[in-house]
Formats: sequence, C-alpha cells, structure tokens
Amino acid sequence: MKQTTKETAVITTTARVTAARQAIRAARPRRLTSTLLWALQIPLAALFVNFALAKLTGGLVQEFNAIGVGQWLKYLAGTAELAGAIGLLTPWLAGLAAAGLAAVMAGATIINATVLNSIPQFRGLWAMTLILFAWSALLAYGRRQQIKALAAAIRR
Repeated sequence: MKQTTKETAVITTTARVTAARQAIRAARPRRLTSTLLWALQIPLAALFVNFALAKLTGGLVQEFNAIGVGQWLKYLAGTAELAGAIGLLTPWLAGLAAAGLAAVMAGATIINATVLNSIPQFRGLWAMTLILFAWSALLAYGRRQQIKALAAAIRR
C-alpha cells in the first residue's frame, strides 16, 4: 500500500500486470526492426519445435547415450526448447525466450564440441548449435529493451 498525503492508494495485482504489459509494450522496437525480428523468430521457433519433438518423442537416444549422462538430459533439453519456441511466439516473452534458448544452445555447443566431436557420426553438430546460439543471441539483443522492461515489471 502506498500512502499519499490525502488518500491511500491500493495497488492490486491486476494493476501491476497492466502496468507491466504497458511498460513492455512501450519498450518494443521500431516497426521495421520489430518486423525483421519477427521474420527471424518465427522460423527459429519452428526449428526448435521440431528439435524438441524429436527429443520428447523418444528420438536421439544414441546421441544422449554418447554424452553419458542418461536420458533425463534429453527430456530437459526438449522441454526447454519447446518452452523457448512457445515463448518466441509470445510477444511479451520473446526476448526472454530468445535469451533462454541462447543459453541452451551455448551448453549444447560446448557439449557437442567437447564430448561428441570425437564420434564420427556427431562430428559436425557443434557448428549447427553454434549457429542456433548466434541466431538466438541476436534475437535476445534485438529485444533487450523488452527484457529490461519485463525484469523491471517483475521487480515491482
């Protein structure tokens, strides 16, 4: 509750959510930039849905066995990729989702370059995950003002 000199104001949860949405909306990039970011986000989301479904439906068993940590990592990565893909298509979460996917792809690149690169059938995976990392990081950078506005709205 905020106390003013003449009256008492009550800030409700609905008011906070509305204020957060307005702050995020105000932090949107210019129209051309936003259009270009959406043109990058939509195909990236489609790719991540495809990768996530491959992991979550039981595929890629051999790859995750070669990593040596068990199949739980496959389901964790698949869930993170699916959540990130959905977030990329949600306007107020797009920047945060891109940052999360960049983190996932950074980890995947490290694992692919260090652990799987010695196995001939998995040798080139690090390059693909590095490209996906760069793509996601570029989107997160393009939406950085929205990420800042979302963080500020959460802190309130």
